[in-house]
Amino acid sequence: MLYLSQMLGRPIRDLEGERVATVKDVIVRLGDDDHPPVTGLVARFGRRNFFLSRWRVTELNEHGVRLNSDKLNLRPFVRRDGEVLLARDVLDKQLIDVDGKRVVRVNDVQLIETANDWRVTGADVSFQGLWRRLAPAGFMGTRTPVEVLDWADVGYLATDAATVQLKSSSGKLARLHPVEIARLAEALSYHHGSEVVESLDDETAAETLEEMPSERQVQILGDMDEERAADILEWMSPDEAADVLGDLPEDKAEELLGLMEDEEQADVAELLPYADDTAGGLMTTEFVTLPHELTVGEALARLREMAETPNMIYYLYVVEREGSWKLSGVIALRSLILADPSVPLNEVMRTKFQLAHPDEPAREVAQRIAEYNLLALPVMDETGDILGIITVDDAMEILLPKDWRQRLPRLFS
Repeated sequence: MLYLSQMLGRPIRDLEGERVATVKDVIVRLGDDDHPPVTGLVARFGRRNFFLSRWRVTELNEHGVRLNSDKLNLRPFVRRDGEVLLARDVLDKQLIDVDGKRVVRVNDVQLIETANDWRVTGADVSFQGLWRRLAPAGFMGTRTPVEVLDWADVGYLATDAATVQLKSSSGKLARLHPVEIARLAEALSYHHGSEVVESLDDETAAETLEEMPSERQVQILGDMDEERAADILEWMSPDEAADVLGDLPEDKAEELLGLMEDEEQADVAELLPYADDTAGGLMTTEFVTLPHELTVGEALARLREMAETPNMIYYLYVVEREGSWKLSGVIALRSLILADPSVPLNEVMRTKFQLAHPDEPAREVAQRIAEYNLLALPVMDETGDILGIITVDDAMEILLPKDWRQRLPRLFS
């Protein structure tokens, strides 16, 4: 086992043991390997940096490097795609520890020799790693324990090197809940946080953005490739997507809306006219309606057959007839499950229920939801048609102090 700090500045010697250069950096190639291999060294001779292939090295340890040939190619070093310079690109950079669900700083890099090569196996994030690098030679180490993260648990490396990408990072990050990914992305700079979101698949990226502040959502989607941004918006809940588009410049919002699929575009377009501080601006169009002539058994069968349903269904909204939006009653899913399958819906639904109108102030509606301990509240127009529903988590975001909002679990996510 060897640490990067034990190699940097060490002598490179030829077959006869003569010093011909010093170790400037160590090169690895990132790919799908959990522990990427060392491919070579950046060697320094005078003011010139040149490349030494791993296969030219016969010995590598804390005393330095021994070559298997006396011939050197002193052409200036040029980084190739996929190559990472451990000192330049990794030391002192932040990374996401997937296992620990945290952002940490790399103080040293651990390498281990295998049968055929050297591989990066871990990142030392402890004070001991920093001391190893910075303390003068011969100084005793600190008593603090060494903490080395397995490189297999590195979900993202926050470096500005354009060629550096962890190909397997999105898969590693996907092991986390979107709430956790969002918090980790927010702990990084805006640039690196955006890279984290862009590395995810569309659905996970959408769920992660929904857990981030609106300003960050707008920044990330506004700077993203338009096609990709539209794909992610399609996966977001209609109310969240409408909020983001409403905060973007008008021309940008129109462009992204136009790139969305017809069905998702229509759902979002319905919500855009409403002001943010109204019930209409707070509602979502993700809800389930059932015609009142169905029996309980038929209603349950229809729910099972639906290709898409909201992630969480607490209430079902009973309308006058198939294809109508005229709201006749509300039934809790629990009541539906416990009812006699042969009974018509109009015998088990509640015809008296709390409701909101789209132009009502959002805070008043949120207070009503809290006062009546509701999980959702239908929003209806003047003709009695249901336009959408307001969920309790969205209501609580208005009522809670700002510092508490991100601690609120998303019941409908």
